Amino acid sequence: MKICFVLNKIATEKNGTSSALMAKAHDMDHTVCAASVGDFNLDYKGKITIDTTEIKRGKKFKSPEQYLDALKSEKAHKKRIDATALDVLFIRNNPTEERAGREWAEHSGIAFGRMVQQLGVLVLNDAYALSNAFIDKLYFEELPKSIKPASIITRKKEDILNFWEENDKKMVLKPLEGSGGQNVYLIDKNQKNLNQILSTLTTEGYIIAQEYLPEVEHGDVRVLLMNGKILEQDGKQAIIRRVSGEGEFRSNFALGATANSGKLTDAMQHIVNITAPRLIADGLFFVGLDIVKDKLIEINVLSPGGLSKFDSIGLPDFTEPVIKAIERKLTYKKMHGNHLSNKVLATMQ
Repeated sequence: MKICFVLNKIATEKNGTSSALMAKAHDMDHTVCAASVGDFNLDYKGKITIDTTEIKRGKKFKSPEQYLDALKSEKAHKKRIDATALDVLFIRNNPTEERAGREWAEHSGIAFGRMVQQLGVLVLNDAYALSNAFIDKLYFEELPKSIKPASIITRKKEDILNFWEENDKKMVLKPLEGSGGQNVYLIDKNQKNLNQILSTLTTEGYIIAQEYLPEVEHGDVRVLLMNGKILEQDGKQAIIRRVSGEGEFRSNFALGATANSGKLTDAMQHIVNITAPRLIADGLFFVGLDIVKDKLIEINVLSPGGLSKFDSIGLPDFTEPVIKAIERKLTYKKMHGNHLSNKVLATMQ
């Protein structure tokens, strides 16, 4: 197959889940290319082309990091291709990581993904599903309340203060559109600069005030789902515990959290069972769930990560079953033609 991964920007891409998946697809002898969100082109006749960067098939790499280095090098092959030449477009850019001056990039990947999907290319996750879940923290709020901590979303200071009082003066504040644990605050009764924090967050947009879960002090658990089921390889499950650094309540790898093995509990399985039907119905192929004890605290549908961390705790990297699942989708697509929609194909086993 010919598969293109959409990244925020190739030149600044860090070694992680996207590079792990690209490297595995390349190793499995597929034609793999990458594009930044600024690499799409549309002409007046409706033709979509993509300026891609590719490592030619057959070249061997010892690690995803080495593959990514080669992709960024001057030796990588640059080529403008017709979007219809692709079998798969895998949208992996994270809009919440874009900074000032690149506001144009936030919606570009998904917007062009919808157009490419209309041309008959398999797009993962389904581009229309990504549009509906673009603010994934709002998508999270549409899930059943029984599996979530109490929360409110507002820009009103008085509502947040009331929520704080109702929750024994302890809560977590974070921007509605954010990632990587940036600008996430634990607010307790000793907080001295709450007004300043609220002013900072409201300049970014809406604020989420969320019930504080004491168990978060022991970290959280990232569960990766594929086709609505926990991702598995060799009898192992893609579950990883993220342990916060000393003096830090946030469990993000970008903030120094360490990886540890995680074990599936009945509570986690219950959350998966409740969440999966919605993900399947919406066409969300590859999704990350962040869980603290018996509560889902976040859902990641735009660019879920974590695959690059499993090797460090003695588990498979889980990339092969992801690529094989995409291969199967293309087989179904070829067999059934236009009778199966992109949304249906996206979450078929």
